[in-house]
Amino acid sequence: MKAIATEAGGRLDGVKWFIVAVIIGGAVWGNVHYASIPLLYRAVALTVAAALGLAVAAQTAQGVAFIELARAARSEIRKVVWPTRQEATQTTLVVVVVVLVMSLLLWGLDTFLGWLASKLIG
Repeated sequence: MKAIATEAGGRLDGVKWFIVAVIIGGAVWGNVHYASIPLLYRAVALTVAAALGLAVAAQTAQGVAFIELARAARSEIRKVVWPTRQEATQTTLVVVVVVLVMSLLLWGLDTFLGWLASKLIG
């Protein structure tokens, strides 16, 4: 039964994406055509058009899959153990110190190799 529903949804997906394209195309055309209208009204109209386009796109198979992915990502984000402020500060300081030490070592190596090359070349 699910395969039949998916197939039927798949046939209508093309129509839904066409509707989304018409909505977005109409919004762009309207924004250009009505350039003399104040920006606030055009921004509201574009926001409404974008919301309508997203609502239609969310009804497609790809839209449903994207929404499911977003929900799964949100639940995974809740499982993350974020570092405390002290841990973040200490880690940042360690990275800064290592970068400074490595930059000094590389600068010294570059200077030495440059001096050595100038001595060998003459």
